[in-house]
Amino acid sequence: MFFETVKLSIRTIARNALRSFLTVLGVVIGVGAVVVMVTLGEGTTTAVTTEVAKLGTNILIVSPGQAGPGIQIFTAATAQFTADDVEAIENQVQGVAVAAPTSGRGLTAIYGNLNHAMQVTGTDNRYLAARGWSVANGREFNDADIAGGGPVCLLGETVRQALFQDTDPVGETVRLRDVPCKIIGVLAKKGAAAFGQDPDDVILVPLKMLQRRITGSPNISTVFVAVADGYSTSEVQASVQNLLRERRGIGIGERDNFSVTDMAAVTSTLTTVIGALTGLLSAIAAISLLVGGIGIMNIMLVSVTERTREIGIRLAIGADARQVLMQFLVEAGVLSLFGGVLGVGLGLSLAALAAHFLNVPFVVNPVMVVVAFAFSALIGVTFGYFPARRAARLDPIEALRHE
Repeated sequence: MFFETVKLSIRTIARNALRSFLTVLGVVIGVGAVVVMVTLGEGTTTAVTTEVAKLGTNILIVSPGQAGPGIQIFTAATAQFTADDVEAIENQVQGVAVAAPTSGRGLTAIYGNLNHAMQVTGTDNRYLAARGWSVANGREFNDADIAGGGPVCLLGETVRQALFQDTDPVGETVRLRDVPCKIIGVLAKKGAAAFGQDPDDVILVPLKMLQRRITGSPNISTVFVAVADGYSTSEVQASVQNLLRERRGIGIGERDNFSVTDMAAVTSTLTTVIGALTGLLSAIAAISLLVGGIGIMNIMLVSVTERTREIGIRLAIGADARQVLMQFLVEAGVLSLFGGVLGVGLGLSLAALAAHFLNVPFVVNPVMVVVAFAFSALIGVTFGYFPARRAARLDPIEALRHE
């Protein structure tokens, strides 16, 4: 009996295909908008998590100056770090696995008639350990390279492709400004970033080599602190702050002239903000579903009026009110389900297109798709109930008299 009702509803909808499509357009737009918002939110969250993971897990980034929203404030009193600061962080703060000193400079690497602009970072092997980075080909720095500041370097994959294409660069020499630098290894590929930065577009050199032959300064601009397993990053962050305040002579009540950024906290904050924005935009988009539901109710009321005589005949030959109610409810449900299918398909297509242009992962949440589909069906049944009840309560005699 139910399947016969469904078949009858589909035939009725098919007879008025254009009107039916316009009726469910609100549902299509509503479901599609919700699917797009949630899918892009999931993709953005994944992109943020992936980007932070490329810096390494359980990482604190210590830098001079006070970080603000999108800025970093430096003053004349802002001192950069020294090798002693790095050793103190590594040896005196409980929970620190390694503290890696770094100093960077944007330079152009030259090989033959090719050149490539990128970031040159002076550091040591602790940087690789902190960021969970390995050497895919060749070797790391040895003790002599680090202690003597030897003119050797490790290439990121992007630099290798730009200067050497598919050939092995180990043993070759590139020029950084006027400094010839022997390539001793190629770093493992981390992959392109989703927000415009490429972690593989880098050359690593011994810190002393950069300080003596390129920057001319013994300063250390950034320290990457890897927190050991079993320790809280927030607790280690507080200990590092206390140590540096003491070493830099910052009194009680005075503001820090450095910042310690907990990447785990940054990830959590960004994920929370993205989730809240996604929820807000999805809620706004869901209003379209209510509009679509009202459209379904409106057209079903028109259908009841148009088919009053048909309803009267059915009631006169033995159909009961429950069967008439079921027929119109099924029609409303089929309309909304049809809109839900189109909406999910449209939403996923637009989300895939937007993810491609925004360079974020296309992540489909199956639960979200099912919920959107089910919600569209609920909208149809809910808004179709009043017209269906009105049809079921028609008096057969009055219905037969209707012209």
